[in-house]
Amino acid sequence: MADRLDAYRGKRDPSATPEPAGEAPGHAPADAPRFVIQEHHARALHWDLRLEHDGVLVSWAVPKGIPPGPDKNHLAVRTEDHPLEYLEFHGEIPAGQYGAGTMKLWDTGTYEEHKFRDDEVMVTFHGERVKGRHVLFRTRGKDWMIHRMDPPEDPGREPMPDDLRPMLARSGDLPADDGRWAFEIKWDGIRALAHVQGGRVKLQTRTGRDVTARYPELRGIGPALAGREAILDGEVVAFADGKPSFQALQGRMHLASDAAIRRLAASDPVSYIAFDLLYLDGRPLLEAPYTERRAALAGLEFGGDHWQAPAHHVGDGARMRDVTRAQGLEGIVAKRLDCPYHPGRRSPGWVKVKNIRSTDAVIGGWLPGEGGRGGRIGALAIGFPDEGGLRYAGRVGTGFTQAELARLQGLLEPLALKDTPFAGRQPPRATHFVAPRLVARVDFSERTQAGTLRQPAYKGLRDDVAPEDVVFG
Repeated sequence: MADRLDAYRGKRDPSATPEPAGEAPGHAPADAPRFVIQEHHARALHWDLRLEHDGVLVSWAVPKGIPPGPDKNHLAVRTEDHPLEYLEFHGEIPAGQYGAGTMKLWDTGTYEEHKFRDDEVMVTFHGERVKGRHVLFRTRGKDWMIHRMDPPEDPGREPMPDDLRPMLARSGDLPADDGRWAFEIKWDGIRALAHVQGGRVKLQTRTGRDVTARYPELRGIGPALAGREAILDGEVVAFADGKPSFQALQGRMHLASDAAIRRLAASDPVSYIAFDLLYLDGRPLLEAPYTERRAALAGLEFGGDHWQAPAHHVGDGARMRDVTRAQGLEGIVAKRLDCPYHPGRRSPGWVKVKNIRSTDAVIGGWLPGEGGRGGRIGALAIGFPDEGGLRYAGRVGTGFTQAELARLQGLLEPLALKDTPFAGRQPPRATHFVAPRLVARVDFSERTQAGTLRQPAYKGLRDDVAPEDVVFG
């Protein structure tokens, strides 16, 4: 027995950590052998699986938790044997000590042993959370995997989808039947679905692009929802003077340097604003009405330093619109209370009611400036996709910084075209045409009958919106 726990004792100072010293002798279980799964918020979140066997707890660290179904195997890292007293241990392991962090009891129970070899362990768990037959097996070297052999007890459980696209809203006025709608703030950010599984989060834009690495301050969403599987819908938002700012977000959207990302994540952090819940613990919520999805989101108690789920308001949309207008916010979104979630569709069940007129537009060319900007970008020629091609919507010549003009020049020059991408009405002759692959966010005062935007101002590029998905409004 002393040999089995030597590695455990050698890594710990009993005077500095509240963990069991491992001095009590092991004993055979009275009935069935016991197990414990501990949620361990250490340097990296993981779950510790421990099985009572031969007077010790045979242990594995499982980074993504116990697999809920047989469709995926999870890595399991074999660790040192632990004393039996660890079956009930929970608490804080002090900084500087081995395994420093918070240890929580995640599940306990008994198990049936079917096979217990040096390279394979097969058991059936009888716990509160984990039930059913599982096998741990060594692959190569010291690597292990854990696999669930039987289907989960819940026959309705479905695996987490990985190909969802956000539901989109239409532009319009306040609904007349006010009491059948909820109203939320329209956040001026980047739409992103947050996939949370195994204590990790993955952020995907409207186009399916993974932007998790771009916003390291949001990685804490995973540990905050440890033990849950969820897909949240929301926006990545940057704040300036206490208000959402798409321009402030531009400084984070296009960074490629890891060092720059880490620096700005500390100095100018973004927030993730969640406003819908599409999947939770094996249950898709797409067909559920808005009210049910919002209630499930509230039940998650989703809140942290850089993430939140703001409240919505049922009815009285005019008052909320007026309050947001007084605060200089972009507007509100009306959502019908009984509306299901339609992935990738622009639904009449969601309506954008804007205080500030803005739209996404496709860049089809640029016009040279004058004076010091001669030969370089002075204005962008923009348009909207139509059945016949790109429809010209005017020139955008304000809202640029010198740094942004230089960046745009570098992005547009490789896209140069000899012929126009516009159909029908054309921009001025001096226009340098480009392939319509970049999307810009533009504020404007009004749109003429000919389709031209008046007083347009450039707000930034959108790499989360594909040109073919752009619609006016």
